[in-house]
Amino acid sequence: MGSIRQNKIEAVIQTELAVFFQRHSAEICLGAMVTVTIVRVTSDLSHARCFLSIFTGPDKQTVLENINLNKGKVRLDIGKRLKNMRKIPNLTFHIDDSIDYAMKIDELLKK
Repeated sequence: MGSIRQNKIEAVIQTELAVFFQRHSAEICLGAMVTVTIVRVTSDLSHARCFLSIFTGPDKQTVLENINLNKGKVRLDIGKRLKNMRKIPNLTFHIDDSIDYAMKIDELLKK
């Protein structure tokens, strides 16, 4: 569990990433709908792990690779929006498969 400051920064980064992916869905997300589910920031605020749910569009892995290729552009845009932060954390993106896991469990319970 992080501090209050960490939680606030995680929430701000999550909303800014959601807005960014919504605006640049054609070029960065290859037309897929990308949702930022969780953002976890380290205690020294130097690194942020961002978990993404990817719906409708090309293969999830292809979209994730394209997002990772454009990681610098994403970080630059987030940095411009978060002017009050001295240092913008390095972003790493991961696929959040918890929704797929929940659907699989639900399907098994229905049998």
